[in-house]
Amino acid sequence: MIEAIRQGLKADGFEVSISKLCTWFGIPRRSVYYRSRKSAPKIQPRFAEPIKAMIEEEPSFGYRTVAGLLGFNKNTVQRVFQLKGWQVKKRPIGHRPRIEALPSKAEAPNQRWSTDLCRVWAGRDGWASLALVIDCHTRELLGWHLSRSGKASTAGAALEQALISRFGTLGRVTKTFLLRSDNGLVFTSRRYTALVRSYGLQQEFITPHCPQQNGMVERVIRSLKEQCVHRHRFETLQHASRVISDWIAFYNTRRPHQALGMKTPAEAYALAA
Repeated sequence: MIEAIRQGLKADGFEVSISKLCTWFGIPRRSVYYRSRKSAPKIQPRFAEPIKAMIEEEPSFGYRTVAGLLGFNKNTVQRVFQLKGWQVKKRPIGHRPRIEALPSKAEAPNQRWSTDLCRVWAGRDGWASLALVIDCHTRELLGWHLSRSGKASTAGAALEQALISRFGTLGRVTKTFLLRSDNGLVFTSRRYTALVRSYGLQQEFITPHCPQQNGMVERVIRSLKEQCVHRHRFETLQHASRVISDWIAFYNTRRPHQALGMKTPAEAYALAA
């Protein structure tokens, strides 16, 4: 600042020394002459190169996920992100009041499952509906089904796949647990509710207009869209099914979760079972 003032006065024809300007403004001279000796921090290529390769492949991954997949310290990865300007920007948080009752959590596997539907563009086959079922304890995607129909049959097929995946059968479960969903027409339909009862499950509905109460499956839908659906241009329903199937296999067996102690859903279930 002092140097800028000095140059401005010089341009107007007034020669004023730096010491005099410092006296006028009450600024120590050493602060004007001070130059930081700190050099720019160096980043080791053995960290930067694999991190860059991974975020170029998966731009939506945060530093915790990258650290878990590469086996690096999360603080080191975060520092590299910050210095390189690779930090993923967070979405702004709104201020609308929400009811915080009934969080979609569970203390053990098969205590509470959660299900929901979303839409996927399938190219020549048009819009398709994707139904997902997740275990709220292990965060494992147990069942899914993609079809042109957004009816109860789609949600029912995902539920049956989840039952086969977890229990190896479509018979009635021995211990009744909760199946959480929103209040949509699919999940409240007679066909779907009858199917849920036939397998010995108990339905649980969230408060209307409070999707955060179904946050576990809502969050995995966001990840699926950001890391898979929005990064591909599906040509057909079959193409979409193949790519989504590969991503779900990656999500269950390779992608670590901070809430699971940086374990994958498959590892979390193996430890809890």
